[in-house]
Amino acid sequence: MISKDLHMHTVYCDGTASPEEMILSAIDRGLTTVGISGHSYTFFDTSYCMQQEAIPRYLAELRYLRAKYFDRIHVLCGVEQDYHSTYPTDDFDYVIGSVHYVKVDEAYIPVDESAEMLKEAVEKHFGGDVYALCEAYFATVADVVNKTHCDIIGHFDLISKFIEREPLFDPRHPRYIRAWQAAVDTLLQHGVPFEINTGAISRGYRTEPYPSAEMRDYIRDKGGSFVLSSDAHSADSIAYGFEEYDSVING
Repeated sequence: MISKDLHMHTVYCDGTASPEEMILSAIDRGLTTVGISGHSYTFFDTSYCMQQEAIPRYLAELRYLRAKYFDRIHVLCGVEQDYHSTYPTDDFDYVIGSVHYVKVDEAYIPVDESAEMLKEAVEKHFGGDVYALCEAYFATVADVVNKTHCDIIGHFDLISKFIEREPLFDPRHPRYIRAWQAAVDTLLQHGVPFEINTGAISRGYRTEPYPSAEMRDYIRDKGGSFVLSSDAHSADSIAYGFEEYDSVING
């Protein structure tokens, strides 16, 4: 039985619905627990994240909504903490640790903005070597639990967001495989679950969730665990596709 979804965004960051609209949608879908996880404040890019001055209001609103709907659903107030964010997480109920950027010198390269931006970054910062970018990304992901002290590892292979539309690299390339396997091996030492994130499917970028099937098999064979996440940015995409991937969680 699908009972919870802990990864979703609201108008406090780059989502389209209010926290209350997301909660009501989760109730309509029969969930018993819902977690709102606003993007953490990133000082170097404020275009998509919660604004620093709005975070106390976010926390207060989620506390109010938890009390308002306590007899219908359990509401949690979380944060999707970017690896490069310095905003403290002590006041949140849980933390999703994610890597959205590769830092090179003083540049923060977003890996999920556009395929064109990744191509430009490869040429400018990696001498045309796309696998060097992938290696830098997964080296950062390998450290995400240490850095964010997260409860869930977010969209492990986000760098592959555009791979089905624009094949920037070959996910079967030995260097790519070595990079992600090394990251998995490091992360498994912490015992933190990886999310199976259906957000890129609901938004039309991919036909399978993060992480890929090959990665999921490797994680499972190594004793890792999973939690389903929709990464919903709208009320109608909560728990998107969970039925198809519920067996990965529950066997």
